[in-house]
Amino acid sequence: MKRILVVMWLLAQGAVAQVKNGDVVPDLSFRLLNAPVKTTSMAELKGKVVMIEFWATWCGSCIAAMPHLKELQAKYPEQLRIISVSQETPKRILQFLKARPSEVWFASDSLLSISTAFPHHIIPHTVLISPDGKLVANTSPELVTEAVIGKLLKKQEIKVEEKTDNTLTYEEIINSYFHADDSVKRRFLIQPKIKGAPGFSTTYQDNSTFSGRRLTAVNCGLSNLYRMAYGDFPYNRTVDKIPASEKNAYCIDLIVPRQKELLAELKKELSVRFDVHAQVRPELKDTYALRIADAEKVKKIPQNTSGVRTYSARHGAVDQQSMTMEDLAAYLESFGVSHIPVVDETNDHTKYDIQFTFQPEDPSSLTKALADMGLELVKTKKELAILYLW
Repeated sequence: MKRILVVMWLLAQGAVAQVKNGDVVPDLSFRLLNAPVKTTSMAELKGKVVMIEFWATWCGSCIAAMPHLKELQAKYPEQLRIISVSQETPKRILQFLKARPSEVWFASDSLLSISTAFPHHIIPHTVLISPDGKLVANTSPELVTEAVIGKLLKKQEIKVEEKTDNTLTYEEIINSYFHADDSVKRRFLIQPKIKGAPGFSTTYQDNSTFSGRRLTAVNCGLSNLYRMAYGDFPYNRTVDKIPASEKNAYCIDLIVPRQKELLAELKKELSVRFDVHAQVRPELKDTYALRIADAEKVKKIPQNTSGVRTYSARHGAVDQQSMTMEDLAAYLESFGVSHIPVVDETNDHTKYDIQFTFQPEDPSSLTKALADMGLELVKTKKELAILYLW
């Protein structure tokens, strides 16, 4: 399950000290948003197994874990208390809960008072606490099963895989594992997954030395590497039949003399190391077309004047400079609310500065955000290039 990186500033004055396994958890207070009470604390929860689930509304893997959490809470309604904690504002969490009500309690930690006690960089992140108030483990939600809860209630020993995040930043990871002098013209490095690090990739667009001619990918699955090699094929345009046994995560660093050689070299390096076949085939697919619905509103979108291209994007929010409608269509395909391809049919090649938010759990909020800019998504069928992997 894909994990999401969270940047947290946990060194604020007065921060709670990090809790270690076996320690008694301090009397943390939770500001609750959907519970019968407005607040609770560790002291009030003593005698119950407590699960603190760190998550965010924009984290797909966090939301995928929620049915499992609801099942656990329903199984042990009196003996277990699950509290889902987000650094987002109460308003945003309540918007989410309006679309997806839950018996699990939700809390806001916008001041990071809870997160500080259990430092982590990747969500979802699960904190498991015994009935006597001691930290059992920092782990992942799917590893906390009914059997694990049952053993804790019986005061039996449990073994749960510990989730230990790599605390290095993206830049520190690259410099530590893949340092390259500016003079390097060509190389290819590959290594296994870096434990506890997030998955990410970069082509160094902001680096004048390596821009476009270097690719670093950290903790990326084999399918992802092939999608990169064939021109960043989106998930929705990939048919992945690579056996599960071959889907390990890898780290690579590729440098070539010229940008035009990068993808061809990546294809070559992958082909000599992995027994995977790749083929691009045309196929008629259900598609959303991004179209102009109100030209006057489109004219009000700020046009880029700086010449600087920025790339901030996630589920529920985009804030990019020098973004074309083709770029926006690509964003909507990757981070929108549908699971089908999105193509640009605006015939507008202007570079805009585009910023908006929406609620991924509420598709109508995206429709409104686009309509406010004079845009719409229309369902159609298109013949598209599809990447097959086997």
